[in-house]
Amino acid sequence: MFVLGTAGHVDHGKSVLVHSLTGIDPDRLQEEKERGMTIDLGFAWLKLPSGREVSIVDVPGHERFIKNMLAGAGGIDVALLIVAADEGVMPQTREHLAILDLLGIEKGIVVITKRDLVDEEWLELVRLDVQELVAGTTLAESPIVAVSAVSGEGLDELISIIDSLLDSVPVKKDIGRPRLPVDRAFTIAGFGTVVTGTLLDGKLSLGQEVEILPQGLRGRLRGLQTHKQKVELALPGTRVAANLSGVSTSASVTKNELRRGDVLTAPGWLSPTKAIDGKLRLLTSALHPLHHNTIITFHYATTEVSGKVRLLTREKIEPGEEEWVQIVLAHPIAIVKGDHFIVRSPNETLGGGVILDTHVRHHRHSRTKIVQSLEARDSSDPQKVSLATLSEKQPLTLKKLALLCNFTTSETERIIHSLIASKEVIMLPAVRKEDMLLFSVSGWTDFAERIKQAVEKYHHQFPLRPGMPMEELKGKMMIPFLFFTPAFQQLIGDNVLAQSEAVVQLPDFEIQLTPSQQESVDLFLESLNRNPYSPLQDLLLEQDLLELLIRNGKVVKVSNEVVFISSAYDKMREGIISLLESQGKITLGEVRDLLHTSRKYALAMLQHLDEEKITIRDGNDRMLYKHHRSYQVTAR
Repeated sequence: MFVLGTAGHVDHGKSVLVHSLTGIDPDRLQEEKERGMTIDLGFAWLKLPSGREVSIVDVPGHERFIKNMLAGAGGIDVALLIVAADEGVMPQTREHLAILDLLGIEKGIVVITKRDLVDEEWLELVRLDVQELVAGTTLAESPIVAVSAVSGEGLDELISIIDSLLDSVPVKKDIGRPRLPVDRAFTIAGFGTVVTGTLLDGKLSLGQEVEILPQGLRGRLRGLQTHKQKVELALPGTRVAANLSGVSTSASVTKNELRRGDVLTAPGWLSPTKAIDGKLRLLTSALHPLHHNTIITFHYATTEVSGKVRLLTREKIEPGEEEWVQIVLAHPIAIVKGDHFIVRSPNETLGGGVILDTHVRHHRHSRTKIVQSLEARDSSDPQKVSLATLSEKQPLTLKKLALLCNFTTSETERIIHSLIASKEVIMLPAVRKEDMLLFSVSGWTDFAERIKQAVEKYHHQFPLRPGMPMEELKGKMMIPFLFFTPAFQQLIGDNVLAQSEAVVQLPDFEIQLTPSQQESVDLFLESLNRNPYSPLQDLLLEQDLLELLIRNGKVVKVSNEVVFISSAYDKMREGIISLLESQGKITLGEVRDLLHTSRKYALAMLQHLDEEKITIRDGNDRMLYKHHRSYQVTAR
């Protein structure tokens, strides 16, 4: 399915031509009929001799309604540039042509209307003017046909040309991510809310759950129509009317919640943004240079929003020049890489271009690097685009890279395997194919070095600890869990890191005590050994040294104030368990006497055994935890 769109000056016969071709009056508003002038978008369709059916979007030609023209021009495949024979090329003819050129619409037909009002000599002059007008634009090679909607002259030829031209128009790409930029929203009694638009990038099916952005509204497709015919599946490139209902028991989406410029799509993949990077071309017809931080109106598909243009390499650009720009928007919009845009001042179309990146940060420094990345992502080589995008945003999953490049997942997978073969990309495994984690080779090297430096710094700062806690490393590197786990496993496999329980260390790391630290340890252990069951805590040991002794099994810390030498602790523990097994219960006093120690140490020992669930307190007694009723309940 293809979409034709009219363009041209006011009162040059666009709507009359559409009516003559299709039998459908595209002027649907009462005011349009009363004034004899198109104000908003009109829609019709035509069945061609080949059997193909095409949609037609009719746009207003008056300069006051240029934003409505822009809303209709975004999704068209073929442009019908209308020029009235009696008036010739006029201001909006030029502006509409400039917009078609900026939108990259390469297929078109110049239709000279009102053929019946002029003679052959005048018609030839208009034809020459038109040829000169389109020279140097995307419509430079377009056929020119003269018609009269009144007499019907030339209409059959025009239809034939349309049919032939569509043979060379590429079918809309289906990347499995449907987008329907909304151009109308209304209510039909008994059915509820309906939105219309031209479907891009994917299919919509009856009953499908959908999301409406940027609001994030959820709904379900209660009905689908194309050219007023019910369909169960809408294909990319078709004009679609979608009847919306609520999801499960939630309230239905209402007309008041919707506006032109919203995007209906499948949930969960498209996130609105307020900042985008792209390449902007200023029209040669622009009246003034475009300066850095100029306030503009931004137009994409059916969306219109105010914004500010930030030039990335200079302070201003002259008419006819191109520049890399960042556009900061007043409100979030749903847009993807590769979408064309137009920028306007209140009364003038300034220029336009193509989106290269969405969800971008404010570029304060290193603009040269940003521009180099944008230039690479503007390439026609999919491998170069993928590698540049990955290098800028890594690490990325296969699915996310496909989204950022606006490729299909299968297409991206083929590209990545080629880049892996050429040793430019590495891929880390995952359970699901689309979750496989990707790095450029240089990016992986940098990532591994940053991880290594972070762990090395931790070893230097805490030389007595076995390594950096895993969670601390995740937080410091700011890596989502999904990315961290496969990356970490790969680093272990590459012998960049080693893991010991919940800490990370360098493979060759060993704890080494300084002579003074070793002396402190020896004195501390000697002190504990003097009175193993009632050790004096007169020597203070720094916390990391004490933790080292605990990890190495030299001592056991039973409370904040009591530490036992391990051999003594083991005997005390075995003696208490043995006594409990023989007599069932034991008191604090009995433990004190058993260990020939003081009440302080006996109590500390028992409380520690309670925490370890070896013993449990029962009034003034202790018994083995496994003999207590709470253990029996747990065991069941």
